[in-house]
Amino acid sequence: MEKELRNLSGIYFREKINDKWENVCFEDLSEEAQDKILAEKNPEFIKNLAKLLGQSLRKIGDQFDIIS
Repeated sequence: MEKELRNLSGIYFREKINDKWENVCFEDLSEEAQDKILAEKNPEFIKNLAKLLGQSLRKIGDQFDIIS
């Protein structure tokens, strides 16, 4: 069974899937693909990515009234 893509953050990267390039959200990438992206980027990029992912989590929490 193929992993379902959720596209929650809207932060897209290109990944080759089944010999075809696809736009895939960061959270839907394999851990290996995430590691590769993070290794290639500067600290400012990673900081901004973390902020955007945090905003996405907050938005989802607010939308569904999720409190941990």
